[in-house]
Amino acid sequence: MRKFAALFAVCLLSAMPALAQVKAPPAEEFATKVAMSDMTEIQAAELALARQPDADTKPFAERMLKDHRQTSQELKALVTTGKVKVMLPTALDAEHQKKLDELKAKAGKEFDRAYDQMQVQAHEEAVALFEAYASGGDNAELKAWAAKTLPHLKEHLAMAKKLS
Repeated sequence: MRKFAALFAVCLLSAMPALAQVKAPPAEEFATKVAMSDMTEIQAAELALARQPDADTKPFAERMLKDHRQTSQELKALVTTGKVKVMLPTALDAEHQKKLDELKAKAGKEFDRAYDQMQVQAHEEAVALFEAYASGGDNAELKAWAAKTLPHLKEHLAMAKKLS
């Protein structure tokens, strides 16, 4: 029985790195997800700033607005120059619109908590997406941009975790 348990543990530990890796999506899917995420971040930050957020949420929302507008511009520049061949979305899809609508329905401390939680989840997803693309993406320009942007997203995630 001990040999079986030891063998199982060795197999499990050797499989962990493979389980932890997320496969990079194709360039078009990556760019679309990034554009959708940026639009959601920008609109959520604008909403947070309009709601008189608490002392720690306000500077965070201001930073999200600035940084995500910048990444949106950088992504659009990659598409405009033809380095990335994709048609970027111009409006939120139903999933992201629903998240924003749910946030809009809240006020006061409830809004701040919901915004903070939304930011942690969104940045965890973004970090995983950018890590996957930076290490295994299929478009060299987009891959380099993902690698360059990743440290900023990790910083955003750390900041978001301090909010909640």
